[in-house]
Amino acid sequence: MMLPPKKKPAHRGEPKVTLKTIAQHLGLTPGTVSAALNNSAAARSIPQHTKNRIIEAAKTLNYRPNFFARTLRLKRTYTIGVIAEEIGDAYGSMVISGIEEYLRKNNYFFLTVIHRHDPKLLQTYAQMLLTRGVEGFITTDTSITEKIALPTVAVAGHQPVDGVTNIILDHTRAARLALEHLRDLGHEEIAFIRGQTMSSDSTVRWSAICEVAQEVGIRIRPELTIQLEGFDSTPGIGYTFCKQLLARKHPFTALFAYNDIAAIGSIWAIREAGLRVPEDVSIVGFDDIAGAAYANPGLTTVRQPLVKMGQIAAQTVVDLIEGRGEYVPEIAIEPEFVVRQSTGPATVRQLRSVKAASPHLQTGYLAK
Repeated sequence: MMLPPKKKPAHRGEPKVTLKTIAQHLGLTPGTVSAALNNSAAARSIPQHTKNRIIEAAKTLNYRPNFFARTLRLKRTYTIGVIAEEIGDAYGSMVISGIEEYLRKNNYFFLTVIHRHDPKLLQTYAQMLLTRGVEGFITTDTSITEKIALPTVAVAGHQPVDGVTNIILDHTRAARLALEHLRDLGHEEIAFIRGQTMSSDSTVRWSAICEVAQEVGIRIRPELTIQLEGFDSTPGIGYTFCKQLLARKHPFTALFAYNDIAAIGSIWAIREAGLRVPEDVSIVGFDDIAGAAYANPGLTTVRQPLVKMGQIAAQTVVDLIEGRGEYVPEIAIEPEFVVRQSTGPATVRQLRSVKAASPHLQTGYLAK
């Protein structure tokens, strides 16, 4: 009978580096080291040069904090619940990238759930995250209607809800940047692609466009306006609805799309119709997603600092959890306007073409 081979003793490796190890190395107390590395309220009284020494020693000694021990000791999870409409879309992924960057640097975890604008799923997932001990919420492109018991920050939230901080873009400023750009290029017959009704930004952005258009003397024509529908988050959605717009046979020299995805899809629909961008039709998008600069041609667009908005959301919710910040109902973000190759001047040939197709139009440039 053969006996089983004896088990080799487990390799123990180097001794584990603890808070006490770092404290002894620096001649400090474990409490001081813990406060500095956890960036707790007690860390405010620690001189910055001492914090720097502690952080550098932790890196040098390859300190790895025991998350579970920390959680049990402090009765905290250091976890944020992130509620998003979709995780793979260009808008949401950039916001979540900013959230992840800030939380990682501040030793927080996050759990993400996707609701796809299903109210029942949204409620279920919110409760699920609560049972998993999250300490706060961040939502993206999600319409919150009820107060949540934990600190909550909404990116692109527009409905005022007590206890929820809304991080919003100045849409009036954004609309003015885009429409004045097109007006100054001589465009009057401008087509518009509106956002889906379930998108949090859709209503407020369209209201801002209508308000600014009236101020700058641009007429919004129903026959040159179409609304996106469905959940497609690829350029295919812009392609489909721009084709419908073109099929109406009402000529236009510029198009302002709800977002960059719709704008990029529209470029392909316009080219398929035998037109050129921007020689025949100028295109303006919204968001300045990562692919906007690499569209063909490069997309002129309203830039939302999406990564920065995610970082601000994460910092705001962590500050509320840690007691470092006070609740504010709204944080406004300023847009920028990025001019690339998809827009150009309305040429005399364009304007004559529009006039020939629609002789009843006798406004502005068309009357000259």
